[in-house]
Amino acid sequence: MSVIEHLEALRRMLIVILVAWGITTIAGFVVSGQVVEWLVSRAGLGHAVYLGPGSFVLTRLQVAIYIGFIIAAPVVIQQIWWFVSPGLHRNERKLTLPLIVATIFFFGLGVAAALYALPLYIRVLNSFAPTNVTYLADVAQLVGFILLMVIGFGVVFELPVVLVVLGLLGIVRSRWLYKNRIWWFVGLALVANFLTPGVDPLTPLLMFVPLYIFFEMSALVLKLSGR
Repeated sequence: MSVIEHLEALRRMLIVILVAWGITTIAGFVVSGQVVEWLVSRAGLGHAVYLGPGSFVLTRLQVAIYIGFIIAAPVVIQQIWWFVSPGLHRNERKLTLPLIVATIFFFGLGVAAALYALPLYIRVLNSFAPTNVTYLADVAQLVGFILLMVIGFGVVFELPVVLVVLGLLGIVRSRWLYKNRIWWFVGLALVANFLTPGVDPLTPLLMFVPLYIFFEMSALVLKLSGR
């Protein structure tokens, strides 16, 4: 492909992504109120408050944008893979569909893991407050925290896809991964501590354990494939 063809493909990809995101965001705004209600309930809180007359509308808009991104994620992922596929060899292009499915699966798995761990997160964080201090949930801050956690989990759970793709491209090899296993262990632990809230040692494990399992699985897959 020429430079002009690459730019046209990039423009087409961005237009499709933005249109898909816009449509899903509009649909997300319709149900955003129910989603906020469910998130507050899922967090184990009886109720939440908002502090400004229009702040809840902004919260619904924020939720709608994130809902739109999550729902449009399959389209976004498919378009990204479609854009990079011309740079792959013929035998590598055969892996495009499995990689698209794997990318969507691990992103969804990360979102599900975040929502599953949400009550534990809230309970652990609130356990550090003294007995005469009560948490009054501001819905904007609570929802913002939840949405960032959900997207963070979804993104970092793409680790096995990233490692396998890098292995297929010859950028990393299983031998190098095993040789630097201790540094991956430390690095993943730091990522988990950075992306999870609180100062307790339990909540980072909710992210670190699956990430390290993904690392070992990816290294094994590359080893078995001779890479």
